[in-house]
Amino acid sequence: MFESATPMQATQRSHIEQVLQSVGLEADARHAVGPGKDQLIRASWARCVLEHRLDPARMQEAIILPGAQLREHQDRLEAFLHIARHGLETLYRQVAGLGYCVLLTDARGVTVDFLGDLLFEPSLRKAGLYLGADWSEPVAGTCGVGTCIATGQALTVHLDDHFDATHIPLTCTTAPVHDDQGRLLAVLDVSALTSPSSKDSQHLALQLVKMYAAHVENANFLHRFREHWVLRLSSAPQFLDVNPEYLLALDDDGRIAGHNRQAQLLLERAQRGPVLGRALAEVLELPLRDLDRFVARHPVDRRAVALPGTRDMLFMLASPPPMRGSSGRAAEPGAARALPPALAELSAGDPALDRLIERAARLVNSPVSILLTGETGSGKERLARALHDSSERRRRPFVAVNCAAIPETLIESELFGHLPGSFSGAASRGKRGLIQEADGGTLFLDEIGDMPLALQGRLLRVLAEREVLPVGATRPVAVNLRVMAATHCDLVAAVRRGAFRDDLYYRLHGAHFHVPPLRERKDLELLIERLCCAGPRAVRLSAAARERLLAHDWPGNVRELCNVLEYARSLCADGVVAPEDLPEHLERAHPAEAPLAPRQQPAATAPSQARGAATARQRGELLELLRGQGWNVSEAARRLGVSRMTLYRWMRRHDIRSPNRSDGAQAPGPPGPL
Repeated sequence: MFESATPMQATQRSHIEQVLQSVGLEADARHAVGPGKDQLIRASWARCVLEHRLDPARMQEAIILPGAQLREHQDRLEAFLHIARHGLETLYRQVAGLGYCVLLTDARGVTVDFLGDLLFEPSLRKAGLYLGADWSEPVAGTCGVGTCIATGQALTVHLDDHFDATHIPLTCTTAPVHDDQGRLLAVLDVSALTSPSSKDSQHLALQLVKMYAAHVENANFLHRFREHWVLRLSSAPQFLDVNPEYLLALDDDGRIAGHNRQAQLLLERAQRGPVLGRALAEVLELPLRDLDRFVARHPVDRRAVALPGTRDMLFMLASPPPMRGSSGRAAEPGAARALPPALAELSAGDPALDRLIERAARLVNSPVSILLTGETGSGKERLARALHDSSERRRRPFVAVNCAAIPETLIESELFGHLPGSFSGAASRGKRGLIQEADGGTLFLDEIGDMPLALQGRLLRVLAEREVLPVGATRPVAVNLRVMAATHCDLVAAVRRGAFRDDLYYRLHGAHFHVPPLRERKDLELLIERLCCAGPRAVRLSAAARERLLAHDWPGNVRELCNVLEYARSLCADGVVAPEDLPEHLERAHPAEAPLAPRQQPAATAPSQARGAATARQRGELLELLRGQGWNVSEAARRLGVSRMTLYRWMRRHDIRSPNRSDGAQAPGPPGPL
């Protein structure tokens, strides 16, 4: 067996021998316990060899599912993933400084969500601590996720507990997450590439994972039964409202419709059998007519209930369902809903965009942050505004902040506001920042990738604590807002090179939607027709004009299309747009011409060089590009894949002045969005 294996380190050879010896013992005496490994690990090793037919001498690389297969696993848990995200982010903040990453897998062991330090992405991906990794026991052998799924228990698989010698450096601590029927729904995992040799070092990690798995499970339960009577029970009345141990939901007939895992274990032990579908009076010896005396208006010390068959007392809080419609019944959970008008009008029938809008519509009133990506002009702000206009916050402000358009010296005071006289040039009466202006509504952070690194930490605090500290102030001001962000940049790449904080990225990445470019949309012709008919002056297209519009590749996307049609509307006669009414650049463009590939942006964007002196090579590359584009800054920025304001900053940094300026002064940045 060893001869056929690849060369291995001594520790790996020793581990394989230990597995083989253990499995030999297991084959003879399945419940024998040898020294060094607990029964869970030894039983898993035996399953790997005897049931899964895995070879302990193999050195298998991590299995990462392709994107299409991963999305299938994620789609099955879409609503749950949005609910779980906050719990994952909170747990990650607790353990990230200790070198851990956080994974959430489905019940099959496939990682459907991941939080980790993207600076170490290659190492995490190679080890399988990454999105799409398959950690099921039949595939990966003994491991935290797979063995948790097989046993249903929270556990730590530490270093050489792993079956596959490839995973010996890892430590993985997991806990199961169950649905409201008691079925395994997901597995929460914290893992690290390296750790102390003692397994006891993971005790705190195990307690944290179990606690946050319960938090996620309870949050999912409460969302699932938000239209039902929900009973919260706890042995300690002080924690009944904030952190109940046991959760039950009742259907319209007063029968148990769902429970969290702790309630299931408690009540099934007391009832000696399943409790789903049983009447409340059978389970808690509490008549349904008495339920009203357990609502919040009664003192907690008068809300005690006896657990049948025991002497134990539990305190209970009964929460009634919200007011229902005239029918007296709640709507079916899976009932189809019409799209809000503001969202429906964004698409003229493109299938990919339609799917995006349908998914986004489910989140209009969700507290999760939304990250919108896509090319410049593709409609990211329109989508953000449509989400706001379709939500319960629509009567409150929608504040759009272009992080690339605000001068770097003013962005702090513009965002956070300032007190009178807090800095040179500050307004005498002080100023509310844009974040406070969005209180109660939506804050839209456009071009978030261009936010200076120094301010990203302050923004992270706003998002995490929901409070803002104006410049010069000593006390923060609470804010209630929904945050959406947009960028055309690759934020993951920015995190890797240190230009964007990974914790801020994960905070913004609650839900991610990529807006397709116009050239990939299937509804271009219908969209053109819709825009021609919009506004007070409708126009028609001649056949030749239509052909030219359809042949263009639209590098400026929807924004360019709107500008072109507005230009044509102003020039055309008798309401009919002819080819000569279209801008000249459409005539010059070749129909088959592919969009220009973005060049690599100058190395001066790295944080360590952001304020340093530019090298001659960097300056020369930027000069060459600008001269090649005839000093057209917009086109140069498009080729680099950055905003015009960012390019103007680079020009100032390199002391590059445009010859197109008659006064010889350096071209200033544009005052508003692209």
